[in-house]
Amino acid sequence: MERNNRKNDEIRPLTFRRRYTRQAPGSVLVQMGRTTVLCTCTIEEAVPPFLAGTGKGWLTAEYGMLPGSTSTRKVRDRAGRIDGRTVEIQRLIGRSLRAIVDLERVGERTLWIDCDVLEADGGTRTAAINGAFVALVDALTSQRKTLGPVEAIVRDSVAAISAGLCHGKALLDLDYEEDRDADVDLNLVMTGSGQFVEIQGTGEEATFSRSQLDQLLKLAKAGIDAVTAVQRKVLGNAWPIK
Repeated sequence: MERNNRKNDEIRPLTFRRRYTRQAPGSVLVQMGRTTVLCTCTIEEAVPPFLAGTGKGWLTAEYGMLPGSTSTRKVRDRAGRIDGRTVEIQRLIGRSLRAIVDLERVGERTLWIDCDVLEADGGTRTAAINGAFVALVDALTSQRKTLGPVEAIVRDSVAAISAGLCHGKALLDLDYEEDRDADVDLNLVMTGSGQFVEIQGTGEEATFSRSQLDQLLKLAKAGIDAVTAVQRKVLGNAWPIK
């Protein structure tokens, strides 16, 4: 079965445009199909109060959707008025990147990951994680003289993908319409070495069996491998995993 000239087990066309802006040390425009996210990484010479004096760094993320990113205008998040979905996604992005960073080696610095959705067509959280990893590597590489070798800080790569059951069929990397119609929706975050970071699986007015879960995990793992291969190719000699 094919949908939009794509087989059920294929990811959407995936591209990363490194150094998309000049101000942030790490800046990547990631596109998965029509979903487009600008991911930046900046480094602040300070940490939250709970880490002050510990010698340990921190990594945190913010995520937002621009008003024109959806078919109807998305109201901007304001201070004190951030919706629950935004909070959930930015925490997911932060957890995903912290899983592969040695914060002890960062010193008392904060790595800020900012992900802004320019166009949303499903999988904005997975695209954000995929682009954020590339932006993180570029930012750390730019500060190599201060922070030391990137391969000593970044322990593994990280990537994310969605999968779902739609009309009884298992699909990889759902676009908006597929996600809307899916009976089961799953988001998977994994390291390049095959370790799980997060599994988010939900039945939408439906249930799913263990065998269906296993099928989705197998499909999503193949998708993670495909994303990791593109990340590795685009980073080239900057790939930090030895």
